[in-house]
Formats: sequence, structure tokens, C-alpha cells
Amino acid sequence: MAALLEESIYNLIPQAPHKPFKGPRYISKLNPYVKHTIQQRKCQWKTMGPAKVHAPSPKDFLQKHSKEPKLPKRKKDHAEKKALKLSVPHRTDHPIMGIQSQKNFINTNAVNVIMGVPKKPVPVCVDKHQGDKFLLETSGLVPRYLKKKDYGVTPEYVIRRNEEARRAQEAYDAYVKKTLREKAMKRLSDEEREELLDGLKKNWEQVHQAFQSLSVEIDTLPKKLNKERLELQMKQLEHDINTIEKYKVIYIANK
Repeated sequence: MAALLEESIYNLIPQAPHKPFKGPRYISKLNPYVKHTIQQRKCQWKTMGPAKVHAPSPKDFLQKHSKEPKLPKRKKDHAEKKALKLSVPHRTDHPIMGIQSQKNFINTNAVNVIMGVPKKPVPVCVDKHQGDKFLLETSGLVPRYLKKKDYGVTPEYVIRRNEEARRAQEAYDAYVKKTLREKAMKRLSDEEREELLDGLKKNWEQVHQAFQSLSVEIDTLPKKLNKERLELQMKQLEHDINTIEKYKVIYIANK
């Protein structure tokens, strides 16, 4: 029935396609500011060089010695040139000398050489057949460190470190002994044992009395939990009483 209602002769007439309505295009308010910022940061010569380069003239070619530094022109000296004085004095000149000494340097040097102690040659070693020489003192072949005054003496920092380690070990041993004394087990006396046993029996009687006071019909969960709790307490108390009665000597660890 619905298909018959949809059929119509008007459907045979071609209809113009329906165009959806489009709103105005969105234009950002910051568009001029963005364009201005990009234009300021743009550099025409950043990657491909300047946009326009002035072509050099063919007449301005590079000439020889054109890039060498040029010295300023020398000024003409119109003053009269003075005659240079001869370096060798004349026979008639009496030049003034410095302080004259009557010491005979030749004899003095000869006496110093004769009386002086000759220098001892520096000990060297040769390690190659070419004759390369090296100082013997720094070569490692001379026992320099064995002849030191403090050779074989324990350094002060080692002594100080050993003393600190010894004091730390003594402090640790004292702490361990103190801890062991504090945690040592204590023996219960007969009076304390009897007092503890009486207390456990009284507790057992109280729990047993509470257990006897329970109702005959236990039909709720709290009643069941209470009964189980009382049974566990009675079992634990019975176990403790039997243990204390079995052993005459009891030790207790100090906390």
C-alpha cells in the first residue's frame, strides 16, 4: 500500500537539483596581522641571493698590484743634509773611556781554571744501538725511591683510616653485645609460673562460662561467629595451660 502511494505522475517530471545552502566563508580577523608579520620576516636574499645585483662595468677589471697596500708618499726633506761622522776616531782624538781596572783578567781566569773543581759528567744511559742518550736518573734504572727517608713507612692517612675502622668495629661490637644482653632470655620463677598458670585457668573459666551461656539454637550469623570465636579462645587457652604444666622450666625472650 505504501509503494502505491509513492507512485505519482509528477515524479516523471525532471526536477532541478537541490543545492545546499552555504554560509559566508570564514575569514580570520588576524589575517592582516599575520601577513604583515610574514612580510617583515621574509628576506629576499636569504637562500637565493639578492633579488637585483648591480652588474660590474667591463672597464673595472682587476689590474695587477691593485690590491696591494699603498704606502703614503714620502715627504721631501728640504733640510740640509748633515755629514755623517766617521766611526773610527782620529789619532788626535782622546775618547773618554769608562772606569779602568788594573786587574789582570788573563791571569785570574787561568788561576780559576787551575784551582777549580772539574764538573762531574751527567750519568746517562743508551738504550738503542744508534746511540740515543737519556738521563740515567729519570730512566727508572736507578733505585731512587728505595733511598728515600720515608720509604717503607706507613703513610699518615693509612694510619688514620685504620684507626677509624678499628673504632667503628669496636662500636659495632659493643652495640651487638648490648643488643644480645637486652634480648637475652629470662627464666620464669616458680611463683611467676604458678601465677601465670592461675591466670590462664581463670581466663579459660570465663570463656567457658560465656560459651555455656550461648543459646541452644544458633540460627544467625553473629551467633555462629561468636561461638567459633569462643571455641578458638578455649582451645588456645587449653594449649597454653598444657604447655606450662608440661614444662617446669620456662624461658621468656625480652622484647
